[in-house]
Amino acid sequence: MTNNSSKKSKILIIGVTGSLGFDLAKASVGASHPTFGLVRDSAFSDPNKSEKLQFLSNAGVTLLKGSLQDEDSLIEAIKKVDVVICSIPSQHVLDQKLLIQAIKLAGCIKRFIPSEFGLDPDKTQVADLDYSFYSKKAEIRRLIEAEHIPYTYICCNFFMRFLLPSLVQPGLKSPPRDKATIYGDGTIKGVFVKESDVAAFTVCTVDDPRSLNKALYLRPPGNVYSMNELMEIWETKIGKELQKTCITEQELLEKMKAT
Repeated sequence: MTNNSSKKSKILIIGVTGSLGFDLAKASVGASHPTFGLVRDSAFSDPNKSEKLQFLSNAGVTLLKGSLQDEDSLIEAIKKVDVVICSIPSQHVLDQKLLIQAIKLAGCIKRFIPSEFGLDPDKTQVADLDYSFYSKKAEIRRLIEAEHIPYTYICCNFFMRFLLPSLVQPGLKSPPRDKATIYGDGTIKGVFVKESDVAAFTVCTVDDPRSLNKALYLRPPGNVYSMNELMEIWETKIGKELQKTCITEQELLEKMKAT
């Protein structure tokens, strides 16, 4: 009998104690990929993180000590695998610069999936109020391409756990019962996805030649809704029509600038 894992790419995941990284590691092991996680020393002494690490270790993930600030540990870990997936928080996206350098030096990686997992940074602009959120991600893309590192970019739009619990109502943790705010005319559609589904999709791409050096978009038809549609579904569920207030784009921008 042959071992299916011997035919699968070996995957290194950076950020396994985060929500998405944890799902990526589980999806990778579940798909029979030899799976490694790069973990900082401090994570083992953090109760929440250590619990996740114990779970992953029991599931078959090989945990390697290292960090994005330590080139030697990065190269050592990278040389053990075929694919690197990074899922660090967006505010630390530029920390991938040393990782890219290490991938280039190691010379063995057939696919790098950088930390994006949101809107396409090359096609998104937030009225100069995003504190370079998307331009930093685009900067990482250009660096990957300049170094001729094989890549796949995952554009999955919105994680539903951030927006759907409140029906896109800032400050609320559950859907509104009386009043709701609609941004614009409520007809613009968004794509809402679960992190576990994004993780499963991402792992499926690593050995697929069709996804090499491409940006892939997750747009399941059943996950695409406008605010008006979401409100209508909720109103039907609770048997009540909400008092809705519309905020124009200009009003929203002025409000954002004031905060």
